[in-house]
Amino acid sequence: METKKEQVPVTTRKGTAAIPEKLKDFDAKEFFAVLATNDAGIPYTSLISYALTPDLQMVIFVTPKGTSKYRNILRSAQVALLIDNRSKGKNSLMKTEAITIMGTAKPVRKGKTWEKLAEVFLKKHPDLEEFLNAPATALIAVEIIRCIHVGHFQELSVWECR
Repeated sequence: METKKEQVPVTTRKGTAAIPEKLKDFDAKEFFAVLATNDAGIPYTSLISYALTPDLQMVIFVTPKGTSKYRNILRSAQVALLIDNRSKGKNSLMKTEAITIMGTAKPVRKGKTWEKLAEVFLKKHPDLEEFLNAPATALIAVEIIRCIHVGHFQELSVWECR
C-alpha cells in the first residue's frame, strides 16, 4: 500500500498559529537559537543558548564580551533570532516549524534585574552557571517586538508584541 506524499505548497498562506503557546513549547524543547546581528551592514549569525522570560517579553542569552556578536549589539541593538525544530522533523518538511523573533538587544548590568534574568536563564541552562558568572561574560536581554511563525512550509503567522 502506497502512502500519499504531502504536497509542498508553492505560495505563502496566512497562518493562525497561537504564537505565545508556540514560544512556550519551543522554550521547553529547544535549547539553541540562531542570533542575527548587524556587522557594519552585513548580517552576522551566531548560535546561542537562550531562554525566554515567563511573560514572553524577552529572550535572554549570554556571550563573552570579546565576541563579534557583542560588539555588533553595542553598535546596533536591532537583532533577530531564529528558533526551530528542524532536528525533530527530518522525516517531514511539512512538520518543521520556525519562529523568528525580532527585537532590541542590550547588555544587562549586574543588579536586581540581572539576578532575576540570570535565574530564568540558569533554570534552563544550569550547566552554564560558571560561564554566566565569569567577569568577561555579558548577559543580554532582547526585548521582543514581533514574532513570525512559519509552519507547514509556507504558512505564516505574525504576533506583534509592542
